[in-house]
Amino acid sequence: MSQPDMQSILQQAQQMQLQLQQAQKELLASEVSGSAGNGLVTITMTGGGEVKDVQISPEVVDPEDVDTLQDLITGAFADAHKKVGELAETKMGPLSQGLGGGLGGMLG
Repeated sequence: MSQPDMQSILQQAQQMQLQLQQAQKELLASEVSGSAGNGLVTITMTGGGEVKDVQISPEVVDPEDVDTLQDLITGAFADAHKKVGELAETKMGPLSQGLGGGLGGMLG
């Protein structure tokens, strides 16, 4: 059996690292929107989890029913957070799997 070519392995690792860094930049620059109540509340967040915008339909602003509004905001945030996770898996998943078990677990 021949020894693996270390230069080739290092080049592959450097290429994967560059691809991973690019995917991370794309993820952080992306935005997703989550909603609740059929769009009555919408939250937009970055791929890094920063909330950028909150839209609340006037029809759900009822001083007598603050609980419903709170539930809708919580639901919209959860939906947006789930979408960030899905986006991260789409952009980072294939790359983290290619890095083997060592780094793959840290990215998830």
